[in-house]
Parts: sequence; C-alpha cells; structure tokens
Amino acid sequence: DVQLVESGGGSVQAGGSLRLSCAASGYTYNRYCMGWFRQLPGKEREAVAVITTAGSTSYTDSVKGRFTISKDNAKNTLYLEMSRLKPEDSAMYYCAADLPFLSGGCAIGSFHPRRHWGQGTQVTVS
Repeated sequence: DVQLVESGGGSVQAGGSLRLSCAASGYTYNRYCMGWFRQLPGKEREAVAVITTAGSTSYTDSVKGRFTISKDNAKNTLYLEMSRLKPEDSAMYYCAADLPFLSGGCAIGSFHPRRHWGQGTQVTVS
C-alpha cells in the first residue's frame, strides 16, 4: 500500500519558518510527481508547490520566494521549507503523489493527483 505521512506542522509567529516533511512508501518513489497542497475549512484545496521526477519545481504565486519544495530520493521524503510565514498561510497541509499521466501533468495548475494523499499536518501562523 502507498503511504504518505506528513510531519513538521505546528504553530509559529508571523515571519517565522517551518519545515514540513512527507515520508513516502509503497511505490516507486522517483517515478511520481509530488506536491504540497493546503486547505482551509470550507474552502477548496489549493496546490502550493509541485516537484517533478527530475526535480523541477513550480509554486503558486502567493508563496514564491518564501517556500521551497524539495525531495530526498534516498530517503523517499518530500519537504516543504516555509519561511517568512504569514497568517494567511495557516491551513492544513497535505502531500500528494501520483503518476504524471494520471494526474494531468506535473506543475502548478495541472497537477491533480487522484490516488495518493497524506492525512495532513496543521500549520498555524499568528
């Protein structure tokens, strides 16, 4: 079974930093597009950052220059480094993975993973 397990969320003051991690198992990790999404209660899930199998990255405009997505293939782990956090970054953050041809592509705006999602980690910025 595919498993994605997020960690690293928490509460932080505005201007602070957090690093989210997503440990992946149960599939051929380096063949999958991966990304971070966030969601507020009652709102649609928003793609935040996406990374391709080759390591190319894309971001939603509101986090460009503040967030960095990366992955460690040896550890099967996806990361999201978040800096200069703002209250509007508060949300539940999810990692997701899927094959690019099944998910519409592998970039912000086109990556719509269907199959593999983590359970989320809460980020609160005050």
